[in-house]
Formats: sequence, C-alpha cells, structure tokens
Amino acid sequence: MLAQQLAELVGPDGLRLVEVEEPEANGRVVVDVDAAGVSHPDLLRAKGLYQMKNSVPYVPGAEAAGHVRSAPEGSGLTPGQPVAVLAPGGAWQQVVAVHPGQVFPLPATVSTRAAAGMLTNFLTVQFALRRRAKAEPGETVLVHGAAGGVGTAALHLCRALGLRSIAVVSDRRKADAAHAAGADAVVKVDGWLEAVREHTGGRGVDIVLDPVGGDRFADSLRSLAPEGRLVVVGFTGGDIPTVKVNRLLLRNIAVLGAGLAELLAHDPGYPRRQWDELYPLLSDGRLTVPEPVVHDLADAAKALSELESRSVIGKIVLSTR
Repeated sequence: MLAQQLAELVGPDGLRLVEVEEPEANGRVVVDVDAAGVSHPDLLRAKGLYQMKNSVPYVPGAEAAGHVRSAPEGSGLTPGQPVAVLAPGGAWQQVVAVHPGQVFPLPATVSTRAAAGMLTNFLTVQFALRRRAKAEPGETVLVHGAAGGVGTAALHLCRALGLRSIAVVSDRRKADAAHAAGADAVVKVDGWLEAVREHTGGRGVDIVLDPVGGDRFADSLRSLAPEGRLVVVGFTGGDIPTVKVNRLLLRNIAVLGAGLAELLAHDPGYPRRQWDELYPLLSDGRLTVPEPVVHDLADAAKALSELESRSVIGKIVLSTR
C-alpha cells in the first residue's frame, strides 16, 4: 500500500510517499481508508515541536475514515460498513488496523470524506465544551480561529447543543465560513473585544474556546462574564501565553486546559462515550459535518503547507484512493 512517511523533522519538506506492507489484523479492525485528516498537531509533529515527540520515519495523521475490510468477532462491526477511526499509529496510508474501541460507525448523513476530518476536531470540541467547561444550553461561547477546523467544528456543535456562539475571524471570506457553520454573530480580529462587549450588552461571554493563544489571550480573559471559563485548546498563533493568576479572582473566572490526547492515555474508552452523544445529533441532522478541502495523498506536503499559512477554510483531508 501507499503511505506518507515523515523522514525528517523539517516540516512539510520532510514527507515522502512510500510503498509499505499492509498492517496485519492481529485482533484489530482492518479498514480500507478513503481519506485521512490533516490537523495542526500533524504540522507541529512534523517540525518536532509537539509536546509528544515522534522518531522518524513515521506515518503522520491520527484520524481517517473508510470501510471495514475485516473485524474481530464480537466487535459489532461488519465488512463494508462505513466508519471513522482514530489511528494513533498513523493515518496517512491506504489501510489501517486499529483497536475496535477506536472505530466509530457512521450514520448515513456523514460521508467518509467529511468523517475523515471530523473526529479529532469534534471530539476535542465536545470534550472542551461538555466535560471541561460544563457548558449549559443558552450560554454564550466565543470561538477564536472560527474558520479553521477546530473553530468550524465548535460553531456546528454550539448550534446543536443550544449554545449561542460568537466567531472571531480575520477577513470577509472567513466571516462567510463562520456564518455558514452556524455562528450567531461574527466579529473581526481588529477590535474584537469591544465588539464582543457590544454583542453581550457589556456582560461578556460565558466560555471562550481558544485554539489560537498568542497575544489575544489577555483580552480573552477580559471578555469573560462573571464565573466565565476560558478553555485552552491549542496554540496555532505560535506563542504560548501566560496568565497572572490574580486576574482569575476579579470575576471568579477560570482557565482550563482541554488536551484530549492526554486524557485518552488513562481513559481510552472516553471517545466511545463521546460518540454516544454525537451519533444521535449527526443522525437526525442537528449536527452537520461540512465537506472538507481534499488533496491527494501524494500532495500531503502541500496540504501541510496550506495549514501552516492559514490559507485554508475548514478542514483538510487526504484522499487515499
């Protein structure tokens, strides 16, 4: 089969398209991959900048979707069934073999291409909103980086969960994407704090979902309503901010981390419980998954470069067929 391997920790230029042996089942579910997701952690890993380091060469990617080729008895999965998968051993290849607990049956409402790019983002956002921030229907959520993969997933999920959302974007094209993803209000990066205060009547927001970090972090704290929660998801802005903890006392606000990968190390069954909540929302149309930007597997370096330049709207996936 074909696979993308990272041969050097130098970013997109370190990728090589190679031919390798297909994985053996060994009690796992074998899936013929239709597409694999590309996410910001993939870029950080490719540069050797992620908190968890990889030894080269390795196959990047952590999520994919396709059809079951074979499954162990008792797994509840059948050959030909469309599924999404978490593939911690690498997803940018034509076939994966994963533990049954990392396989998620898809409803008819979600294509395998869309599903290939949904798990990492939607599970992360669901974890951030429901478990970490303990969001309740009717609360207001501010979403930074709202036109990116995490941001658009957050806007879709907010709408499905009955949360009001305010999207922060940098230009008109991204504003249109945020509106399409279900944002109740959209504000531009320049002057966003004052705009948010106007939209909330000066009260502020209940939750900030921040995958960006960088220099807007302090104003994110200022945007919170009393007892508001800022949830740190990532640092696509590059810089890792710090906080003076006395600020947390001013309005009894909180800063929370949402590191799903770290949680899975000691609770590997958690994504299955998340899927039990997400599946009905997907099935009846309350939650929709947008179709992604698609590149061929051979063009993985281009996909990573587009992610690095922030020129892409929504999610990127690699087609493997």
